[in-house]
Amino acid sequence: MTGPVVALSGGIGGAKLALGLARILEPDRLTIVANPGDDFEHLGLTICPDFDTLMYTLAGVANTQAGWGLAEETWHFMAALERLGGETWFRLGDRDLATHVERTRRLRAGESLTEVNIDLARRLGLRVLLASASDDPVRTMVETEGGRLPFQRYFVERACEPVVRGFVYEGAAGARPGPAALRALRQPDLAAIVICPSNPFLSIDPILAIPALRFAIADSAAPVIAISPIVAGQAVKGPTAKIMRELGLAPTPAAIARHYAGLIDGFVLDERDAADLDIPTLATATLMDTLEAKKALARAVLGFAARLAG
Repeated sequence: MTGPVVALSGGIGGAKLALGLARILEPDRLTIVANPGDDFEHLGLTICPDFDTLMYTLAGVANTQAGWGLAEETWHFMAALERLGGETWFRLGDRDLATHVERTRRLRAGESLTEVNIDLARRLGLRVLLASASDDPVRTMVETEGGRLPFQRYFVERACEPVVRGFVYEGAAGARPGPAALRALRQPDLAAIVICPSNPFLSIDPILAIPALRFAIADSAAPVIAISPIVAGQAVKGPTAKIMRELGLAPTPAAIARHYAGLIDGFVLDERDAADLDIPTLATATLMDTLEAKKALARAVLGFAARLAG
């Protein structure tokens, strides 16, 4: 496989495969499109959690134990904010805070989110293109038994405890696609579109809810491959299995594949699972506990895509 690759990704789980892809592909062959649905305004700052998790992971500066934020972080700002009676439910480390302050300053000066985020990533040493899905706000709202919650209130403040009944991606229908993301998906020699093993409802659907991006994916001649975030009935990370059960879905790879029906050309699941699907499947090791495992899965996914394209 010699053509360019586009990966759609959320934060922690997707970032593992994104890192594997970045380590085996030439930098100019990979574009990663980050989930915009987690973005929000907090303490007067524009925060892009999934973009930043991907950026820190690919730059080699992430807090690998927590899965988010920066390594060797300190928390003096949060301690001072708490003493002053400020909101502390969403924790911002002292070093991480610089990212949000600089992003917000440049956005207010008139730059686009795409321009700012690409430049921030390059200043941290990224050579692959990490692109925003849209320059317009796209916000995931979680419909729960107790009412509608903004995503971060559900995910962080309420620790995913409320029972989920559905999702709304506010702003997506009218959102302009990020220009870098759209250009990448429209490349005539595109070799593969990879949907990383991220939560389909929280991390991938906000991207697909942007009409121009979904159309570009559906219209592409490149094979679209999705990787299951469910292994042996459990989510590798996060609330995917819990959400699926609350929506009346079995937490299985087959249910994930059906979620993407009509959009994907191939599906990758863990070798411990079995699924009788009506699309080509690849069973392989999908847990990515080491860098070598991340690279191995990336190679397997791209090899699968090449066979489908061949």
